[in-house]
Amino acid sequence: AWKAAAKWRRSGWRERFLRRSGRFLPLPVASRPLPAASLHPGDGDGDGAQLQELVSVAHSARCFPQARPACLLSGPALSRGLLSGNIEATPAVTPVVTLQPVTYRSVSPVSTSDALTSFQGRKRQSQQSIPDDAKRQRIHSHDSDTTVVNQAVPLPEERRRSFPSPISIQSPVLHAHGSPALIGCVPPLQDNLFPDPAGTRLPVAKDELSQQILELFQVCRQQASDLDRKELCRTELQREIQLIFPQSRLFLVGSSLNGFGTRTSDGDLCLVVKEEPVNQKTEARRILSLVQKLFSTKLSSYIERPQLIRAKVPIVKFRDKVSNVDFDLNVNNVIGIRNTFLLRTYAFIENRVRPLVLVVKKWASFREINDASRGTLNSYSLVLMVLHYLQTLPEPILPSLQKNYPECFDPAMQLHLVHQAPRTIPPYISKNGSSLGDLLIGFFKYYATEFDWSHQMISVREAKAIARPDGIEWRNKFICVEEPFDGTNTARAVHEKQKFDMIRVEFAQAWRLLRDKKDLNCILPLKAAKQKR
Repeated sequence: AWKAAAKWRRSGWRERFLRRSGRFLPLPVASRPLPAASLHPGDGDGDGAQLQELVSVAHSARCFPQARPACLLSGPALSRGLLSGNIEATPAVTPVVTLQPVTYRSVSPVSTSDALTSFQGRKRQSQQSIPDDAKRQRIHSHDSDTTVVNQAVPLPEERRRSFPSPISIQSPVLHAHGSPALIGCVPPLQDNLFPDPAGTRLPVAKDELSQQILELFQVCRQQASDLDRKELCRTELQREIQLIFPQSRLFLVGSSLNGFGTRTSDGDLCLVVKEEPVNQKTEARRILSLVQKLFSTKLSSYIERPQLIRAKVPIVKFRDKVSNVDFDLNVNNVIGIRNTFLLRTYAFIENRVRPLVLVVKKWASFREINDASRGTLNSYSLVLMVLHYLQTLPEPILPSLQKNYPECFDPAMQLHLVHQAPRTIPPYISKNGSSLGDLLIGFFKYYATEFDWSHQMISVREAKAIARPDGIEWRNKFICVEEPFDGTNTARAVHEKQKFDMIRVEFAQAWRLLRDKKDLNCILPLKAAKQKR
């Protein structure tokens, strides 16, 4: 039997059989080898213990095909095991390979472009001329700009989230208004981005509907750990992209930073290659094609499915295997950086804003009207619609920040100062004491029965509904939502009457159900929403 088993292994028949049946894995994982002394035949007293160990190893290999034994067994114990059918003969595995978790450092040295190749060449030449002692001193120096990112540790405080370059110029707004830590309500980026839930003041829920809204918000809102994963990816990608574009900076924008993110929110990245505007049809696409090539070659070990989307603002969509987060990356769409901190200020100046926005986003996603690629509303438009509603109440809950604090939201402000100015804005004290439940019902009623879709435009900048402009951007559009900084239509994706009618029907139905039942489950199954998060 021993000779037959050895011949069976040498013939390669077993490997072909397992390969065809789909149970053969060519990449073995290290398993616990047996002691060398127990591999010799004729060990009398040790045969029983060896056979027991062989059976346990073979059982692991049968139940978990990826954990195959890493040694070649022989001796009477192997023969008895084969005859009894308790174990299977396994092919000899020479190298023992241990699969490591995916990290940002496991990248292949594949060049992505001529520019990248030449830059790497210059880098290698420059490093060859530096003594080893000097290299070690540079790496361990406290003054080094190099940041180690392959460990899940909080970033140093001096590195502000999503703002890559250190800030050496202090905003004149800070001098004019005093210390932001004393009077500001917006959490600063270099400290805790999202305050501790125990220290965050949430509205009081006095009715069942308001309580349901608060519970959903507390379960689904983005946590600091979710943001840390995105920030870790941004830091590493900026390091790699700067090998192609040395002067570029990579910003984290959108719901990840504006206070309205959930635990499953995608990450939005803005690559700023220069201060001047970039032609989105030509230059931005050329830059993104280089970035896509970088992702699909050198960074393919942790960047998955990079895809160039040729939209009005082109993006590269990809998935980061380390953080398991989907990202959209654009080039020089700096409006996204500015409106991120405008929305962040709205989110924190009144404690009812964030729970209300999160519930509306969850509802729209459940009712399938929250997908611009399918002709419905994007999340940015939904947030602006909620803010607009809260501004237009008889007793407003939100003001127009751009009117009240024009110096903090100046469209000409330098990018490295954008995140500082909102920290000086104090909380907004509203005389409106409506509960979260009443506000949610009023939101649906406003857009179902009161807002004039045919002649009016939603404007957060003006804090009111204004007449539609007569430009081509607004002509023949069913929903008009003004972007607060550049004045474009954020809801331009809704260009079919069928989709517009579907959206209006959903608003009207949600209003009637909530008005009659006062139960959030009637428009959004809470159990499923909490599981999805």
